[in-house]
Amino acid sequence: MKKVISRSSVLLFSTIFILSTFFTGQQAAAAPSNKKMELEKAEIFGEINVNSRKQTTVIVELKEKSLVEAKQEGEAQTKASLKKSRTKVKNAALKEVDKASVRQEYEKVFSGFSMKLPANEIPKLLAVDGVKAVYPDVTYKTDEVKKESIQLPNEDVSPLMDKSAPFIGAPKAWDAGYSGKGVKVAVIDTGVDYTHPDLKGNFGLYKGYDFVDNDYSPQETPKGDPRGESTDHGTHVAGTIAANGQIKGVAKDATLLAYRVLGPGGSGTTENVLAGIDRAVTDGADVMNLSLGNSVNNPDYATSIALDWAMSEGVVAVTSNGNSGPNNWTVGSPGTSREAISVGATQLPYSLYNVKFPNYSTAKVMGYYQESDLKALDQKQVTLVQAGIGDEKAFEDIDVKGKVAVIERGAIAFVDKVDNAKAAGAIGVVMYNNTDGEIPVDVPGLALPTIKLSKAEGTALIKAIEAGNDTTAFSIQFVKELSEQVADFSSRGPVVDTWMIKPDLSAPGVSIVSTIPTHDPSQPYGYGSKQGTSMASPHVAGVAAIIKQAKPSYSTEQIKALLMNTAEKLFDANGSPFPHNTQGTGSVRIMESLQASSIVSDASYSYGTFLKEKGVQIKTKKFKVENLSKAPKTYTIDYKFNGSGISTNGTKKITVKGNSTGSFTSAVQVNYGKTKKGTYQGSITIRENGRKVTEIPTLLIVKEPDYPRVTSVSVEPDNRAGSYVISSYLPGGAENLAFLVYSTDGEFLGEAGVYQHVDKGEHRVKWNGTINQGQKLEAGEYTMLAYASLKGKSDTVQTKEPFEIYPE
Repeated sequence: MKKVISRSSVLLFSTIFILSTFFTGQQAAAAPSNKKMELEKAEIFGEINVNSRKQTTVIVELKEKSLVEAKQEGEAQTKASLKKSRTKVKNAALKEVDKASVRQEYEKVFSGFSMKLPANEIPKLLAVDGVKAVYPDVTYKTDEVKKESIQLPNEDVSPLMDKSAPFIGAPKAWDAGYSGKGVKVAVIDTGVDYTHPDLKGNFGLYKGYDFVDNDYSPQETPKGDPRGESTDHGTHVAGTIAANGQIKGVAKDATLLAYRVLGPGGSGTTENVLAGIDRAVTDGADVMNLSLGNSVNNPDYATSIALDWAMSEGVVAVTSNGNSGPNNWTVGSPGTSREAISVGATQLPYSLYNVKFPNYSTAKVMGYYQESDLKALDQKQVTLVQAGIGDEKAFEDIDVKGKVAVIERGAIAFVDKVDNAKAAGAIGVVMYNNTDGEIPVDVPGLALPTIKLSKAEGTALIKAIEAGNDTTAFSIQFVKELSEQVADFSSRGPVVDTWMIKPDLSAPGVSIVSTIPTHDPSQPYGYGSKQGTSMASPHVAGVAAIIKQAKPSYSTEQIKALLMNTAEKLFDANGSPFPHNTQGTGSVRIMESLQASSIVSDASYSYGTFLKEKGVQIKTKKFKVENLSKAPKTYTIDYKFNGSGISTNGTKKITVKGNSTGSFTSAVQVNYGKTKKGTYQGSITIRENGRKVTEIPTLLIVKEPDYPRVTSVSVEPDNRAGSYVISSYLPGGAENLAFLVYSTDGEFLGEAGVYQHVDKGEHRVKWNGTINQGQKLEAGEYTMLAYASLKGKSDTVQTKEPFEIYPE
């Protein structure tokens, strides 16, 4: 890990730039003339471009190894000696760096500290003896699709977490004597309402720690906190893992520890997430769950490194994979960790329906929560009401009670639009696209039955409503029952740089019922339905706790492989298997894991990139097979890879003695003359006596990977009035980068900044709220779009939610 200081120049370029061809029909404005707008780069291993005096927080990694790293590498290290080394580096840094302060300190699975300092002082920090690397303090948020849960009356709550816990086999595991008893599970999240009657029995006197308020009461953010919105996410996650009351979680007798690292509004940063991981390992957690993330597709962020070392220390780390699907390359940290178990989200088996909407041929069912609500619309004469973009304001002056709201896509999330319609009394929603064509995704679990239309037909419908034709009747037709499906929102891999398959496996994450605080003193404890990979991850954490109880001698490597080896392979609506980077090895199954008699690892594998121009290239990999039974086993192995010019072979048969370990070797050859550029997937199937033991997903990439040129963009207020920070992430850098401002209804307003030759990594641009050549934006909400191009490929991404320009 080399320490690098990068001071690449930031160049503005003219609007002859290719953007004018991308944004058809829109004339690009001149580049901003504000010379103070400078691009900062804060990337791992100290590769940072600093041109600002702005105070910023960074994570400092020391050359002195953490307690766990030193232990795993057989080196002598004590807490006292590490503290002595850390203090020496801190003091030297504080002496060399102006206006700096040390915040959090880390020692168990990450060696270092967080520091707040002017950004242009970071080169001095990197020069301090003992500093190994500097990492950005990035924002983490809950991996939840809905902002707020659907609160349910107590009498409507199933005692078995609705359907998800029994679906993956939890009650059968309890009957077999395994319920997580004696296993500590850390919930690294927004805090947990440990007074909830379904959870209080899972907590001891020591509850964990609150890194937001720095005390020993890691409760959720209550209503009325001046810093932001109340939270209930961590309590929902904890209930999925181990509730034991009216709701029963997957590992109902496990002991819970809560670490509040995300504060008001469910948001936090690296320094607290890292502190939570470090403390959980110190406190003796056996399993930890992190239902949080960001959009940074990089395996070497500080949190991912800490999770890797936590796994080596024997703590099973489980993370959510993110909610930025359905495209590939959308997984974010810490789901990008090499060792931690990253979990995608599925929807339990459900009924597929078609809809006929007179005069509108593109009508399709987009999603629903209760099947009965969808059926209730069949042949019912309903009134259609135009509801704009479906934000709260759109429903203030219209009456949709008992009617169907017609909403345009854009500005805010689908789920929020539908939630707003339900809150206003609507019984259904018609959602139409804001760009040409049909809406390409379905969103299971929407609060109301929702029908989607193309842009053209949606526009026609609005004109019909305005002309007085505002009544219709839908014909709802049952098609078939679908098996468990991967949710469209679930993020996909691979991981940039390691090219690993992610997620590792999947679990139910749609319409999951669990515990929540109501923040209502008259009735403080409740239950709610949420969806997201945040809800999938704790299912797997609960399963890991059960395996820990049943197999206490198993290593984290064995537990991870066991869960992946025994997952249920998933197939889409057409009967085709979901791709590896969509489902991982499949959906988690408890009893299959408990009853397995073999473990194969690695449980999935990427051969990485094949970059030669001609000839052939061969890569090999050795896999381990553990026979857990007393009798010898003979395994046969089959190999396959899709794609012309790719051949694979390896060991055909091995015999492994009882309670012993064997190995086999796989080889993949790429013939560059016959293989086109692209990403290819394959599999290795291991059988014993003709019965499939497991199937290992494999992957390789030929030539330049097709990862997106930009994966995220966000706008946050700076610490000075009228000042903002635009953050984006470029996995491979960009030849051209532009930030473009739009109104919330899609009108292009102008450029916030245009740049050339930008290095890879996370970038922050200081912005004064102007577009074009100093034109001030009025106070209000806007959307920011980032455009990046590299090597003939371009991509765009927009802010997930509107950002606000505040009056000065």
